[in-house]
Amino acid sequence: MDNSNPEVKIILRNIRMSAYKMRRVIDPIRGRSYEEAVILLEFMPYRPCPIVLQLISSAVATTNSNSGLSKANSFISEIKVDEGSFLKRLRPRAQGRSSSIHKPTCHLTIILRNKSV
Repeated sequence: MDNSNPEVKIILRNIRMSAYKMRRVIDPIRGRSYEEAVILLEFMPYRPCPIVLQLISSAVATTNSNSGLSKANSFISEIKVDEGSFLKRLRPRAQGRSSSIHKPTCHLTIILRNKSV
């Protein structure tokens, strides 16, 4: 990494949501500028949108304070979702048996960079 094109990497782990649902939100904002991503996330009707919006805002605030990257020049160079572990629960069933319930989690990684002029 050189200083002419700084980048900031933010990771949010163990989000209590499936990776499939999170990918539905992050695919349209990949490669977009910060302003475009915020506008898209505010008007999408999906449950992961506030989580992604908060993480992007946090990443931009971190870049402003640490590396001097402005909101106008920042764009989402990489955003990815990885599957996390499952929360395993048991559900009582008939005749004293039980069945398992798997509650998925995911990890969200965002890398912001400066637009090359």
